[in-house]
Amino acid sequence: MSTPGTPSTPRTPLRVGLIGYGLAGSVFHAPLIAATEGLVLDTVVTSRPVKEFPDVTTVASPDDLWPRAAELDLIVIASPNRTHVPLATAALEAGLPVVVDKPLAGTAAEARALAALAQERGLLLSVFQNRRWDNDFRTLRSLIDAGELGTVQRFESRFERWRPQPKGGWRESGDPEEIGGLLYDLGSHLVDQALTLFGPALQVYAEVDIRRPGAEVDDDSFIALTHAGGVRSHLWMSATTALLGPRFRALGSAAGYVKYGLDPQEAALRDGLRPGPGSPGWGTEPPSAWGHLGAGDSTRPVPTLPGDYPAYYAAIARALRDGTPSPVTALEAAAALDVLEAARVSAGEGRTIAL
Repeated sequence: MSTPGTPSTPRTPLRVGLIGYGLAGSVFHAPLIAATEGLVLDTVVTSRPVKEFPDVTTVASPDDLWPRAAELDLIVIASPNRTHVPLATAALEAGLPVVVDKPLAGTAAEARALAALAQERGLLLSVFQNRRWDNDFRTLRSLIDAGELGTVQRFESRFERWRPQPKGGWRESGDPEEIGGLLYDLGSHLVDQALTLFGPALQVYAEVDIRRPGAEVDDDSFIALTHAGGVRSHLWMSATTALLGPRFRALGSAAGYVKYGLDPQEAALRDGLRPGPGSPGWGTEPPSAWGHLGAGDSTRPVPTLPGDYPAYYAAIARALRDGTPSPVTALEAAAALDVLEAARVSAGEGRTIAL
């Protein structure tokens, strides 16, 4: 069993136990783990056949993993949101490093308690925030770092869809224990990206609505953040958007950047494509999809950097082998949950919340 700061034998791949083989497990985690040098998918907790990986062991319950803790080096939790905290707790108490799909928990307090447990045990605890490796986010971050926008003043970010009929399932359940709704689903990504780019938020204002007939949880929400550095972030998450807005619009003192469309990696993974030597050009998009940088009537297309979801698990492997920093920490996830909790209060009370 490997812990941060305790390198493994380079010839021995780190063995991963994956809990959950629904959308997150089968489309994102299992393929990315399998594509990462130094990691091997060893065991999957699922009742479904794992056809893509016929050599893995399948078990019926997470409880089947803990007696085998000495045979595993990492647990990845891709099961429904309500299970994240109890399963992460059980894995850490079994002495296993953990990756948890977002959101890490339902509250920031639960996230910080998990972080404290991981620190106490000397174990890695990371959150799968793959959207930090989206092509558009990587491009915007590089433009900001290069000073191309000047001082950023306003950041607009959207995950919008047109799904006028609810699909059902636990993500759209009104049971609070399921932690469903777009605020915690897509909002976890949007808030994480905003905090990563512009630092802590001081104030939160939100509108959280249920629009579709028969919907039980929020399906059309908005968050406005005032960051400590002065940037204002406006974040939209919606399943009821008949005409989609730009994915990003960042406005600075020298220029702005506007980008439409979505990173192609999720669609590629859903279609069965996999990163690696057999997929040259992974994460790239055609020039017709590039964003534009400029001011007034003077703009130019900016080549979009390739998306790189594999970088997340490559960083996890390095952290476990060499003790390098986690690519996404539990405390970063807790800061995003502070914002999401404040957003619920703001929407419920119709006021701005100070953090």
